[in-house]
Amino acid sequence: MCGLLGLICATEADAVAARDAVAEALRCQRHRGPDESDTWADAEVVYGFNRLAFIDLEHSHQPLVWGPPEAPTRYTMNFNGEIYNYRELRLELARVFGTSFRTEGDGEAIVAAYHHYGPAAVEKLRGMFAFMIWDAQEKVVFGARDPFGIKPLYYSAGLGGVAFSSEKKSLLELARTLGVREELDRKALQHYMVLQYVPEPESMHAGIRRVESGTSFFVRPGGKVEFRRYFNPVFTTTPVHGPAQAEALYERIADVMRDSVAKHMISDPDVTVGAFLSGGIDSTATATLAKQHNPNLIAFTSGFEREGYSEVDVAAETAAAIGVRHVVRVVSPQEMMDALPLIIWYLDDPVADPALVPLWFIAREARKHVKAVLSGEGADELFGGYTIYHEPISLAPFEKVPGGVRKLMGRVSTKIPEGTRGKDLLRRGALRLEDRYYGNARNFSNDQLRAVLRDYEEHVGFKDVTAPWYEVSRDWDPVARMQHVDLFTWLRGDILAKADKVTMANSLELRVPFLDAEVFKVAADIPTDQKLTEGTTKYALRRALAKIIPPHVLNRPKLGFPVPIRHWLQDEMYDWARGIIADSRTESLLSKSAVYALLEEHRTGPMDRSRQLWAVLVFMLWHGIFIENRIKVDVPAPVYPVKL
Repeated sequence: MCGLLGLICATEADAVAARDAVAEALRCQRHRGPDESDTWADAEVVYGFNRLAFIDLEHSHQPLVWGPPEAPTRYTMNFNGEIYNYRELRLELARVFGTSFRTEGDGEAIVAAYHHYGPAAVEKLRGMFAFMIWDAQEKVVFGARDPFGIKPLYYSAGLGGVAFSSEKKSLLELARTLGVREELDRKALQHYMVLQYVPEPESMHAGIRRVESGTSFFVRPGGKVEFRRYFNPVFTTTPVHGPAQAEALYERIADVMRDSVAKHMISDPDVTVGAFLSGGIDSTATATLAKQHNPNLIAFTSGFEREGYSEVDVAAETAAAIGVRHVVRVVSPQEMMDALPLIIWYLDDPVADPALVPLWFIAREARKHVKAVLSGEGADELFGGYTIYHEPISLAPFEKVPGGVRKLMGRVSTKIPEGTRGKDLLRRGALRLEDRYYGNARNFSNDQLRAVLRDYEEHVGFKDVTAPWYEVSRDWDPVARMQHVDLFTWLRGDILAKADKVTMANSLELRVPFLDAEVFKVAADIPTDQKLTEGTTKYALRRALAKIIPPHVLNRPKLGFPVPIRHWLQDEMYDWARGIIADSRTESLLSKSAVYALLEEHRTGPMDRSRQLWAVLVFMLWHGIFIENRIKVDVPAPVYPVKL
């Protein structure tokens, strides 16, 4: 797990001139790799790299230079991530091609596979990754990002060439050095206000974009980036007939999860892997299976003192049941307010998910003990874990209503006062799936957005983001279509973005065994009645884990790291929120009077406006840091583990 920065220039002179700028910009992401830092230049390419070492600590330095015997320095690679099947891949390359290696690490496996298999090599990689390989012979850079988007990769074509980076702040630093002004993207802002995150490939800066998950690319010096999607997930949902087939499915799920967790525990003996632990089945499963490979496993949980907003007690019971040491970090509202500007600086783009704040605190605590943790991200998207996935079942009767009548129902719903029971059911029942579902984040309505945004654009909407994924899944089961949309929206835009940024902010590697290619193959074949049945979610996964995890966790409803901002914005955080609004210089973008009105409406009740308010407050802080340069953050030194 590391931080990379690469610049492909039009000429060698440009590359020579840019080397110092790359080295300086690399410092912004030192937290991603405090173990080593280096730069490298050759012809038209400049690389910078910060390393957080896990495998082959003494030899697998980067940028990594490799080549066949006849051209031993042909390729140079920057690589962020972990390849969990690298040993098998190295053996295959040695057996089939006689490939020899100079290190014991996973990086050489990527480069050698590219040499022999070309772009198809990326489909052989089982892991999380973002990399770029410079081929000095062909004068081309090939790169890719992992299938689910676990590891980030930003790029910009306006910085004296094409630049790629694990963190956007390094590209912004390059832009400042080169005298390039990066403007705010108003379309991305409108998307953010609705979705709570900036959807890929956008970023909040118009001149910087993201390489999408499951995508590879080529770029030549002086040329444009050419992208190719190599991962096109399909939910096949094969029917299960009878108890025997059902039990076989549960066993396949259990087996693939055992295998995935085992793969995700790889590291040198000196590197300790722990686990995040909540009160749910996903993190409990990863921690329980990880304990089989590390008897001294440490589990980490964050929580709050407010009743109903903490899973600490359940997590403690789980930790005792599976026999692991348990470390807890309780977060106060004052700590959240104090830490939020720094956390937003680490995020690069605003993410209006309050859960990322306690995640930052527990990551910081975990890094005092371990260098990597397992976590349960991705289980809900793959196995059907969100309650909203029941919606197509509950709305099935509406599908039998003629289209004209459904439109009339939709018009009637607009006349019903907000908050009236049944209004939202009638509204949603009148809409097609493509018109009503845009992922787990559903924030500002169009009317609210018109009031808050100065330059609200009618033609900018969530369909800009979801339409391509609905198009390729148009013949699928509706629940599978929702899962597919979430893979390309909520998962990579919110869940994985915050998970990577706030853990790496603390030089902690986060590993996600559910988001594994082999796990996906099994999960994608599960029929809807094995995901959502008997009033629960993730039914097949629960059955598969019944013999693995403690009984008290098995059928607990999903809590999902709730943060009590609804209450805090009415009380402890009210004055803080008013101060952020007053100090912000976003008048050209947002109506402060509308934002103040939201805050007062929330404080007096009965409507809960905390999610909308949090999105605005996070954006205002982000704007103060990255656009106004008014808010300065004090970036702490990387946290290092203590001896156990």
